[in-house]
Amino acid sequence: MSTYDQIVSLPLCAGLTGLGLVLSYLVMRRRGLGSGLRGAAWSLLPLAAYLTGSVKMFWKIGVAIADFAKGFVFSTEVWSGIAVAGLAALLFVVSRPLRRRGKRGQQGERGERSLRAQDQQAVGAARAKSGQATAGREIAPRTAPVATTAPAQTPVKARKGKNAADDDDDLGDVEDILRRHGIT
Repeated sequence: MSTYDQIVSLPLCAGLTGLGLVLSYLVMRRRGLGSGLRGAAWSLLPLAAYLTGSVKMFWKIGVAIADFAKGFVFSTEVWSGIAVAGLAALLFVVSRPLRRRGKRGQQGERGERSLRAQDQQAVGAARAKSGQATAGREIAPRTAPVATTAPAQTPVKARKGKNAADDDDDLGDVEDILRRHGIT
């Protein structure tokens, strides 16, 4: 039994399929068999949609989208929802730098611990590099910053010789760290 929807859909789908097959033939003559067969495959899809009843489904989907768009444009409730979603997105964007800043402030104690660990590693590396053996001695972690009464650090004087620049670059930082910890 045919209905009004089927009466309108059959000529439309058959016309699209016929037009597509004609264009596919022209494409096949100009570009080759592969392009023509691909065009024929695309051309058969409207007829397949009609025969499987998918045209009704596509029509219902189109009507539902149109109804949604109509309700979307003229509804103050929907626009209020869009404004709230925009506010939420703005808050996410603004909160990211603030969280980073907060983490930096909270890293005070954790940052000191990691700096102490780095200093200990540097001291151990400096001793190993300079040939001093630690022979069972372990570096004790500091519990509080050590206040020194020594004057401000003076820059390390470069040694004279052919490798003076290389030695100063490699060991200058290590020597500064050792002096800060009172190790000479």
